Amino acid sequence: MRKISNKTIQDLEFDVVLQQASAYCITEDGKTAITTLKPFTKRFLIERELAFTNEYLWSFSSEHSIPNHGFDLIEKELQLLGIDNSTLDKESIRRLAVLPRTVNEHIKFFKKLQEFFPQLYKRLEHITYNDMIPTQVDLVMDRFGDIKNDASPHLKNIRREMNTVRGQLNGSFGQALSHYGQLDYLDEIRESVVENRRVLAVKAMYRRKVKGKMMGSSKTGSISYIEPERVLTLSRKLSELEIEELEEIQRILKELTDFLRAFIPEFEEYRTYLTHTDVIAAKAKYGRKIKGCLPMMVDHQELELVDAYHPLLWVANNERGETTYAQTIRLAPDNRIIVISGPNAGGKSITLKTIGLLQLMIQTGMLIPVHEKSRICVFEHVLTDIGDNQSIDNHLSTYSYRLKNMRGFLKTANDKTLFLIDEFGTGSDPELGGALAESMLEELNSRKSYGIITTHYTNLKMLANELPEMTNANMLFDSRTLEPIYQLQLGEAGSSFTFEVAQKNGIPYSLINKAKKKVERGKIRFDKSIAALQKERSNLRRNNESLQNKEVKATQRANKLEDTQERVQQKLQDFQELYDGYQRYIQLGKKFDGLAEAFENNKKKKLLLDELMKLVITENVKRKPAKKEAAPNRKAVKQQKGKQKQVEHEVIQKVQKIRTEKIKAKVSQVKEEKVPDVVLKLNDRVRLSGSKSIGTIDQIEKGKATVNYGFFTTLVALEQLEKVGK
Repeated sequence: MRKISNKTIQDLEFDVVLQQASAYCITEDGKTAITTLKPFTKRFLIERELAFTNEYLWSFSSEHSIPNHGFDLIEKELQLLGIDNSTLDKESIRRLAVLPRTVNEHIKFFKKLQEFFPQLYKRLEHITYNDMIPTQVDLVMDRFGDIKNDASPHLKNIRREMNTVRGQLNGSFGQALSHYGQLDYLDEIRESVVENRRVLAVKAMYRRKVKGKMMGSSKTGSISYIEPERVLTLSRKLSELEIEELEEIQRILKELTDFLRAFIPEFEEYRTYLTHTDVIAAKAKYGRKIKGCLPMMVDHQELELVDAYHPLLWVANNERGETTYAQTIRLAPDNRIIVISGPNAGGKSITLKTIGLLQLMIQTGMLIPVHEKSRICVFEHVLTDIGDNQSIDNHLSTYSYRLKNMRGFLKTANDKTLFLIDEFGTGSDPELGGALAESMLEELNSRKSYGIITTHYTNLKMLANELPEMTNANMLFDSRTLEPIYQLQLGEAGSSFTFEVAQKNGIPYSLINKAKKKVERGKIRFDKSIAALQKERSNLRRNNESLQNKEVKATQRANKLEDTQERVQQKLQDFQELYDGYQRYIQLGKKFDGLAEAFENNKKKKLLLDELMKLVITENVKRKPAKKEAAPNRKAVKQQKGKQKQVEHEVIQKVQKIRTEKIKAKVSQVKEEKVPDVVLKLNDRVRLSGSKSIGTIDQIEKGKATVNYGFFTTLVALEQLEKVGK
């Protein structure tokens, strides 16, 4: 038994949503099925239907297009199959044969792509691939639905004989046409067709001279239509063959019908599957239209809708080019009931209906227009009291009807109930009705039910402010223009702006002032306080947004400075590595220079090679990675890094000082020493400027000299060489 009534469905206009979605069905069975859908209350059924819809929606944006699922109505065909000795016609058999063909395509498709459509594939696990029906039908009928010539040997012989007779008939008629035409017995049109037979168009004056059967005459009587005598026999034979053909076709169709009768359960199963597929496809297409998505479903009772739209309002406003405002609302164990107040025409009822309608859609397996981070749960009961439900038939007033409705609420409500009440407590004396409404709301709260109500009663606003599980809310209004902002604000009650709205609509101020005097001062002050609080809340919200923007900018600047610091640190590390590399190269150069000077003095190549090999081996040993030592504690590492940075700083300063002194010394030396120009020639002993290695010039050509150092030669520009004494 379903726990969501038809009244709730009508109050929330869920039937209108289903009607809009049915426009996307391609079968009559699908349209009927979707318009009669009712929300589920079992979690596993809801999750299964949502998964079906979501996977089908995904197929629209993927490269895997789901095969067609359309089929014609087969209600009449299934009824005839259930009657013994009945025979289906060709069209009926064709309609039935479509079902197994379509289901077979789906089985092959989803079996191949079950990793992309796991839930849709599970729907077919209990359905067997059936190629017997299509094969048997294909033996009898072609793709156009006509009976094949070789459907039976007897039919094949009949049609062959019919073709022969038609050929003879055409030949005989042609001879008669030629013969009587030469005799000028025929009218200008020469021939015609009567009762599907070819006849001669004979001039009325010659009708007795033409042998044959009179088939009729023209309206004026000037032409007689005669079937030639030599054609009559062949026509009778052809008619007999046509009757025989029909009898054979009827026998074949009966035989095929008897074969199909054994598959009535399968046809019902195929029909159910394809109808459900049509409903799923329609839900997915409607979800695409309203930009619906699948929010997260939670195990506990919590409903959090972020940026939720009323689907019917969204569709209507889109067609009119108007804006639809989103709402965000949350119901949870610590905030089970929300009391929305504020002036009329501010969007309270729309917000109420939005929550209820989206809940019904979710529990029917439909996607809803909300943000993806929204959270949903399952309610066993959804109770509504919306609008003026005065019953003329039962002679009940609005208030009596609402009291009767509330009696049903109190019978049903529990911790898995969602109740939605518009204008709670209205219809009676404000004080007495308000007191009764307050008692009912306390009772619903004690039942741990979840709900949203809209009201103008001050005592209900105060109750929501006192109870921890209840929250006040209001639809924001611009306090200056008194125009609705259509945004729900949680945390405080809303002012009705009664006198302000009246003044804006042209009610004389004297009447408004007179009305104010008739109302208790405390109520006016309370209403003014609420209005002032709303204004203050608006200012705080704007300030909060400004502070948030400043916080974002400050965070961005801090991130930028941090990135800059990291880049500077990286550059320092790179410089340190470069400096260490240069120092190593300088040490190697000094060692090599010492070896060259020692070779110059002793001329011992073997000793030089030994020293070079030692130097190479030593450097290779240094290049090998050292074994990992035990990791020191953090304090020691920190101290070591501090010392290392201090040493690096001192070394850099000393290096810069030494470099500066060397540059100054070289400059002064160049100024003081004036080296006379010396002409270099072959066999002169020379060395590179600033080097201690001495070689001999072997050749001079084009301003360059080939210098021999004993174990190697090099080509050097003459201006880079200086002569060394003997």
